[in-house]
Amino acid sequence: MTAIAFIGLGNMGGPMAANLIKAGHSVVGFDLAEKSRREAAAGGVAIADSARAAAAQADIVVTMLPAGRHVVAVWSDILPAARQGSLFIDSSTIDVESARLAHKAGAAAGMACLDAPVSGGVGGASAGTLTFMVGGEAAAFAAGQPILEAMGRRIVHCGDAGAGQAAKICNNMILGATMIVTCEAFVLAEKLGLSAQALYDVASTSSGQSWSLTTYCPAPGPVPNSPANKDYKPGFAAALMLKDLKLSQEAAAGAATPLGAQAAQLYALFAAAGHAGDDFSGIIKFLRGAG
Repeated sequence: MTAIAFIGLGNMGGPMAANLIKAGHSVVGFDLAEKSRREAAAGGVAIADSARAAAAQADIVVTMLPAGRHVVAVWSDILPAARQGSLFIDSSTIDVESARLAHKAGAAAGMACLDAPVSGGVGGASAGTLTFMVGGEAAAFAAGQPILEAMGRRIVHCGDAGAGQAAKICNNMILGATMIVTCEAFVLAEKLGLSAQALYDVASTSSGQSWSLTTYCPAPGPVPNSPANKDYKPGFAAALMLKDLKLSQEAAAGAATPLGAQAAQLYALFAAAGHAGDDFSGIIKFLRGAG
């Protein structure tokens, strides 16, 4: 049993912390939101009075926070209170520069560090099937891998500090652009009188196949468990896709990413039209002209 502090017990962090408990670990957590604290406590997480208090009780500290500035601020606050030689794992999706700043701060405080953002959404967090993209030194990765395996199915060491965030940003740029063109194909099929099922049956077994199509089909019908069949209730909200696409464009700095840039613009329009809380595949409605 490992003593773990989990800072950030929201939609993703709460289920991840619960899976650590199911794996037999001791978890003390903290979140600024009372609702998140209450729900995590119901799942067996011991709630500390502050992030610093949680970190002081742990050998491994996991953070799951909204943005880079939050990660840097929280790590700066809790590092002095943590046990010397603790392993810090940040599973937030943030900019690469902030991830590297966090690594630097952790190393200066004598801690091992990993940036380990995830793919798989709330469903994957609950089921323990997340993919972790991990950046950090090999020794830190070896120490953190068993903990990550309690929360995920696939753990990939991508390289040194910040490499996990770089992989996440690139992956989600692919996802955002692929989802848009998949939606466009279904909209075109409707105009041409082709059923969604027929297009799915062809494209899912042909060169148009993608995760956006076969697992997360944006048209109702072909994939029963996709958000399209649940009124686009989010597994991965449009606001989060927009966040990741913005991170990709901030990181591009001269790299040619015209489709990524266009995807970011379209998701910005979709979110501004009142759909930030919809699943990102719901952009098909926007492309149909439904507002």
